[in-house]
Amino acid sequence: MDNNFQTRKIKSSDGTIRYIMGNKLHNYDGPAVIHPDGKEEYHIFGIQYSKDKFKQIKKDSVGLPWYKSGTAKMRH
Repeated sequence: MDNNFQTRKIKSSDGTIRYIMGNKLHNYDGPAVIHPDGKEEYHIFGIQYSKDKFKQIKKDSVGLPWYKSGTAKMRH
């Protein structure tokens, strides 16, 4: 499998946690950046979204791969 499509968790020396996929901030499951003060940033394929917009995208399954969308549960 190509490592560019695997999400990596990187913690910097200041305590900031970043989730990276293919050199872009990316996390389908939650914030892609978590700052030490608790501030969170939401990114999908490097595009930043507000928390509300991120939740709406997840709810609508827009931009999600088939295995993360609701249609995957319908496959047999």
